[in-house]
Amino acid sequence: METILFYVLAVVTLLSAVFVVFLRRPIHNVLFMILTMIGLATLFILLHAEFLAMVQIIVYAGAVMVLFLFVIMLLNLEEIDFPREPRPLRWGFGVILSLAFVVMLFPVIKRIAPTITSVGQSGDMAGAMSNLDLIARELFTTYLLPFEIASFLLLAAIIGTVVIGRKLTRN
Repeated sequence: METILFYVLAVVTLLSAVFVVFLRRPIHNVLFMILTMIGLATLFILLHAEFLAMVQIIVYAGAVMVLFLFVIMLLNLEEIDFPREPRPLRWGFGVILSLAFVVMLFPVIKRIAPTITSVGQSGDMAGAMSNLDLIARELFTTYLLPFEIASFLLLAAIIGTVVIGRKLTRN
Protein backbone atom coordinates (compact mmCIF):
# COMPACT_ATOMS: atom_id res chain seq x y z
CA MET A 1 0.00 0.00 0.00
CA GLU A 2 2.89 2.33 0.74
CA THR A 3 4.24 1.70 -2.76
CA ILE A 4 0.92 2.67 -4.33
CA LEU A 5 0.81 5.82 -2.20
CA PHE A 6 4.36 6.66 -3.29
CA TYR A 7 3.49 6.33 -6.96
CA VAL A 8 0.30 8.37 -6.61
CA LEU A 9 2.19 11.14 -4.78
CA ALA A 10 4.99 11.03 -7.33
CA VAL A 11 2.52 11.40 -10.22
CA VAL A 12 0.70 14.28 -8.48
CA THR A 13 4.00 16.01 -7.72
CA LEU A 14 5.31 15.58 -11.25
CA LEU A 15 2.04 16.75 -12.82
CA SER A 16 1.93 19.82 -10.63
CA ALA A 17 5.57 20.57 -11.55
CA VAL A 18 4.63 20.31 -15.24
CA PHE A 19 1.72 22.69 -14.64
CA VAL A 20 4.14 25.15 -13.01
CA VAL A 21 6.09 25.29 -16.24
CA PHE A 22 3.29 25.24 -18.81
CA LEU A 23 0.43 27.28 -17.35
CA ARG A 24 0.12 30.88 -18.49
CA ARG A 25 -1.12 32.68 -15.39
CA PRO A 26 1.48 33.45 -12.70
CA ILE A 27 -1.02 32.92 -9.88
CA HIS A 28 -1.72 29.39 -11.10
CA ASN A 29 2.01 28.73 -11.44
CA VAL A 30 2.62 29.68 -7.81
CA LEU A 31 -0.32 27.64 -6.56
CA PHE A 32 0.90 24.57 -8.42
CA MET A 33 4.41 25.21 -7.09
CA ILE A 34 2.96 25.13 -3.57
CA LEU A 35 1.28 21.83 -4.44
CA THR A 36 4.62 20.53 -5.71
CA MET A 37 6.33 21.50 -2.45
CA ILE A 38 3.60 19.81 -0.42
CA GLY A 39 3.95 16.69 -2.57
CA LEU A 40 7.69 16.67 -1.94
CA ALA A 41 7.07 17.02 1.79
CA THR A 42 4.74 14.02 1.78
CA LEU A 43 7.37 12.02 -0.08
CA PHE A 44 9.85 12.99 2.66
CA ILE A 45 7.36 11.71 5.23
CA LEU A 46 7.18 8.39 3.39
CA LEU A 47 10.99 8.25 3.65
CA HIS A 48 10.71 8.84 7.44
CA ALA A 49 12.46 12.21 7.15
CA GLU A 50 9.91 14.18 9.15
CA PHE A 51 12.24 17.10 9.85
CA LEU A 52 12.92 17.65 6.16
CA ALA A 53 9.19 17.44 5.44
CA MET A 54 8.37 20.11 7.99
CA VAL A 55 11.20 22.35 6.76
CA GLN A 56 9.89 21.87 3.22
CA ILE A 57 6.40 22.95 4.28
CA ILE A 58 7.44 25.82 6.55
CA VAL A 59 10.26 27.33 4.51
CA TYR A 60 9.35 26.67 0.90
CA ALA A 61 5.58 26.22 0.75
CA GLY A 62 4.90 28.47 3.70
CA ALA A 63 7.32 31.33 3.25
CA VAL A 64 8.89 31.48 -0.18
CA MET A 65 5.86 30.52 -2.25
CA VAL A 66 3.49 32.72 -0.25
CA LEU A 67 5.95 35.57 -0.74
CA PHE A 68 5.90 34.91 -4.50
CA LEU A 69 2.10 34.87 -4.40
CA PHE A 70 1.98 38.21 -2.59
CA VAL A 71 4.46 39.78 -5.01
CA ILE A 72 2.42 38.62 -8.00
CA MET A 73 -0.77 39.89 -6.42
CA LEU A 74 0.80 43.25 -5.52
CA LEU A 75 2.24 43.71 -8.99
CA ASN A 76 -1.18 42.85 -10.42
CA LEU A 77 0.34 41.20 -13.47
CA GLU A 78 -3.06 40.32 -14.82
CA GLU A 79 -6.63 40.45 -13.73
CA ILE A 80 -8.01 37.30 -12.20
CA ASP A 81 -11.26 36.22 -13.76
CA PHE A 82 -13.02 33.34 -12.13
CA PRO A 83 -15.37 31.19 -14.19
CA ARG A 84 -18.95 32.29 -13.76
CA GLU A 85 -20.59 28.96 -14.37
CA PRO A 86 -20.26 26.31 -11.67
CA ARG A 87 -18.29 23.25 -12.64
CA PRO A 88 -19.73 20.32 -10.68
CA LEU A 89 -17.72 17.80 -12.68
CA ARG A 90 -14.40 19.27 -11.49
CA TRP A 91 -15.69 19.58 -7.96
CA GLY A 92 -16.84 15.95 -7.90
CA PHE A 93 -13.55 14.79 -9.42
CA GLY A 94 -11.65 16.65 -6.69
CA VAL A 95 -13.76 15.10 -3.94
CA ILE A 96 -13.29 11.59 -5.36
CA LEU A 97 -9.51 12.05 -5.63
CA SER A 98 -9.33 13.42 -2.08
CA LEU A 99 -11.30 10.50 -0.68
CA ALA A 100 -9.11 8.02 -2.58
CA PHE A 101 -6.01 9.68 -1.15
CA VAL A 102 -7.36 9.49 2.41
CA VAL A 103 -8.32 5.81 1.96
CA MET A 104 -4.80 5.00 0.74
CA LEU A 105 -3.24 6.94 3.62
CA PHE A 106 -4.94 4.98 6.43
CA PRO A 107 -2.97 1.70 6.07
CA VAL A 108 0.31 3.61 6.00
CA ILE A 109 -0.57 5.45 9.20
CA LYS A 110 -1.68 2.21 10.86
CA ARG A 111 1.64 0.61 9.93
CA ILE A 112 3.76 3.55 11.07
CA ALA A 113 1.90 4.22 14.36
CA PRO A 114 3.05 1.05 16.19
CA THR A 115 6.69 1.70 15.28
CA ILE A 116 6.49 5.24 16.63
CA THR A 117 5.12 4.12 20.00
CA SER A 118 7.52 1.18 20.27
CA VAL A 119 10.54 3.41 19.59
CA GLY A 120 9.62 5.65 22.50
CA GLN A 121 9.39 2.64 24.87
CA SER A 122 12.59 0.87 23.88
CA GLY A 123 15.62 1.00 26.12
CA ASP A 124 18.06 1.44 23.25
CA MET A 125 19.14 5.09 23.15
CA ALA A 126 20.12 5.13 19.45
CA GLY A 127 16.83 3.53 18.43
CA ALA A 128 14.84 5.93 20.58
CA MET A 129 16.27 9.04 18.97
CA SER A 130 14.29 10.54 16.13
CA ASN A 131 15.71 12.38 13.15
CA LEU A 132 15.05 15.68 14.85
CA ASP A 133 16.91 14.59 17.99
CA LEU A 134 19.92 13.51 15.96
CA ILE A 135 19.97 16.75 13.96
CA ALA A 136 19.61 18.86 17.11
CA ARG A 137 22.39 16.97 18.90
CA GLU A 138 24.80 17.43 15.98
CA LEU A 139 23.81 21.05 15.46
CA PHE A 140 24.34 22.08 19.07
CA THR A 141 27.46 20.01 19.77
CA THR A 142 29.59 19.39 16.70
CA TYR A 143 28.43 22.38 14.65
CA LEU A 144 27.74 24.91 17.41
CA LEU A 145 30.35 27.46 16.29
CA PRO A 146 29.27 27.51 12.59
CA PHE A 147 25.64 27.73 13.75
CA GLU A 148 26.39 30.77 15.91
CA ILE A 149 28.45 32.40 13.15
CA ALA A 150 25.58 31.90 10.70
CA SER A 151 23.11 33.47 13.14
CA PHE A 152 25.47 36.43 13.67
CA LEU A 153 25.81 36.91 9.89
CA LEU A 154 22.02 36.78 9.46
CA LEU A 155 21.62 39.38 12.20
CA ALA A 156 24.22 41.60 10.50
CA ALA A 157 22.41 41.19 7.16
CA ILE A 158 19.08 42.18 8.73
CA ILE A 159 20.63 45.25 10.34
CA GLY A 160 22.32 46.17 7.04
CA THR A 161 19.03 45.80 5.17
CA VAL A 162 17.24 48.06 7.63
CA VAL A 163 20.01 50.68 7.42
CA ILE A 164 20.09 50.63 3.61
CA GLY A 165 16.31 50.51 3.24
CA ARG A 166 15.39 53.29 5.64
CA LYS A 167 14.54 56.65 4.21
CA LEU A 168 16.85 59.45 5.15
CA THR A 169 14.91 62.39 6.44
CA ARG A 170 16.74 65.68 6.43
CA ASN A 171 15.30 68.79 7.91
